[in-house]
Amino acid sequence: MNGSKSAVLELTVRGVILGVLITLVFTAANVYLGLKVGLTFATSIPAAVISMAVLSAFKNSTILENNIVQTVASAAGTLSAIIFVLPGLVIVGWWVGFPFWTTFLICASGGILGVLFTIPLRRAMVTTSDLPYPEGVAAAEVLEVGERARGAATRESREGLLAVIYGAVASAGLAILAATRIATGEYQTFFRVGPAASSGFDMGFSLALLGAGYLVGLSVGVAMLAGLLISWAGAVPILTAMHAAPAGMSIADYAGGIWVHQVRFIGAGTIAVAAIWTLLKLAGPVVRGVISTMSASRAAKGGVADLRDTDMSPMWIGAIAVACLIVIAYLLIDFLAPTPLAGSTVGLVIAAVPFVFIGGFLVAAICGYMAGLIGASNSPISGVGILAIVTCAVLVVAVAQPPAEARQALVAYALFATAIVFAIATISNNNLQDLKTGQLVGATPRAQQWALIIGVIAGAAVIPPVLNLLAQAFGFAGAPNVHTITAQPLAAPQATLISALAQGVIGGNLDWNMIGIGAVIGAALVALDEFLGWRKWLRLPPLAVGIGIYLPMSATLPVVIGAIVGSFYDRWAKRTRDPEYSKRLATLVASGMIVGESLFGVILAGLIVAFSSDAPLGLVAADFPYATGISIVAFAALIAACYGWMMRRAKAEA
Repeated sequence: MNGSKSAVLELTVRGVILGVLITLVFTAANVYLGLKVGLTFATSIPAAVISMAVLSAFKNSTILENNIVQTVASAAGTLSAIIFVLPGLVIVGWWVGFPFWTTFLICASGGILGVLFTIPLRRAMVTTSDLPYPEGVAAAEVLEVGERARGAATRESREGLLAVIYGAVASAGLAILAATRIATGEYQTFFRVGPAASSGFDMGFSLALLGAGYLVGLSVGVAMLAGLLISWAGAVPILTAMHAAPAGMSIADYAGGIWVHQVRFIGAGTIAVAAIWTLLKLAGPVVRGVISTMSASRAAKGGVADLRDTDMSPMWIGAIAVACLIVIAYLLIDFLAPTPLAGSTVGLVIAAVPFVFIGGFLVAAICGYMAGLIGASNSPISGVGILAIVTCAVLVVAVAQPPAEARQALVAYALFATAIVFAIATISNNNLQDLKTGQLVGATPRAQQWALIIGVIAGAAVIPPVLNLLAQAFGFAGAPNVHTITAQPLAAPQATLISALAQGVIGGNLDWNMIGIGAVIGAALVALDEFLGWRKWLRLPPLAVGIGIYLPMSATLPVVIGAIVGSFYDRWAKRTRDPEYSKRLATLVASGMIVGESLFGVILAGLIVAFSSDAPLGLVAADFPYATGISIVAFAALIAACYGWMMRRAKAEA
């Protein structure tokens, strides 16, 4: 097996070049969308589809080479999330632009550490774990269907490819309809629940999220629903009832503001406790994973290793990690030199470097687990950023104890150090997903790890110029001293929130009550989940509940619906003649849904930038009165059409 494996093309020059080119385009699109609406899209699956289309021109291309392309390009969907922190330096008035080499080195050093930190986690969280890894599984399904359709045109492979195409056409079609404004991408309403209490409802019409719901399964879907209920049926009504809305403020603005400024912090506290519990449970497997990594490295030197279970060598891991830490220390020293904090440089650097290293590893484990649980696209990485900035701000205040005139410098330093940790988080959020794809298609982990490092460097090179372009063209809401071309600043919602947190902690006026309430809820959920596991009932993963509290309902509700609808289909599939075939069709259609909407998201981002318009495909006014009704009908009809097709094919197979 090893002999035949070594003859298969995997890490090739053409694959790396194609992956880098896709990375450059997708990173630029993701940075814009992230600053505009606070969301980024995972690029692994679109990259896999593009890779298969391009490399099919070469007769000797392989599924492993296509996997390397999507591994390189996946850096675009994750490293671009650095914009959830880094623009904070402009928002607080410390920077007026993004220095190329400083920004590049933050992204590159943190991103590469993110790759390295997930290596010892691979066996614990991928090889021996039952985490669903929805996007990793979907990417593997797409790659395998493409390989089968090209290599052997069997009936099942043709139908598998059709399943991907049907799902992609359905989701892209709905997204295109929303882009024209004939339909709407989401429906939002707020309402009274009593004399003073209020709440809201927000439904996103996304078949990609619906497909993700099928892939994550019923347990995670129900847990996210529980989080939604805690948030919108419990916390928001209670908090709005406690204090009357200010005069002249609408229900929507008041209830929405309560959720943004208070309830999300309950979710952050819940995620923190659930993440700590997850880390404690993972401690043993992680230690065993480190030992296994070293054993596999020794076996590789002896020539007896299975390449499908071989990571980068400990020597390379250690050397690259030390080099990254040296770069990080240099960045921190250089940042402090011209500030009022220069006299505290030694203490602040000694505090920050271990924070980056230790905190980065913990964040890598947390984000990797969350990505495995619900997918990299839905993982609330900004929630981890909230916890990281609070921890960092508390740490630097304890070290520096700054006078009032140095507080702005300390806020900027906390944001700067947290940006490096966030770069680690973004890559670890994705890397284990890629390794799951690789495991399913028989790839070499070591090759994927080198490929992702290349992708990190490529993504890090394009982020600074794109950030500078957008800062000059649009600017960021609330940022001073930035001269822009337009009068419509980008919202940069996460960067604004994280900046406010840093200022609150360092200024001593942060309200810890909501985070504490979330921590209590998290502890109760951990106990409940363990009880359910002991009784062998349907479990409620605490992290998924916290995610349901923290994420917008528009992003969570379609996932819940997808999980519930998918569970009914799976029950039906068990009664068919070939249950595995029936379920595989559903997995492929769900994968196609993610593919179609993601690809269109890239195209739309390009059109938005090219035409400088929020709606370059808009055919009607933004207040088109029938848009919501059309969306509901189209969403339901496409779900029925996709599942109807799967059920007909499953019956025909019988």
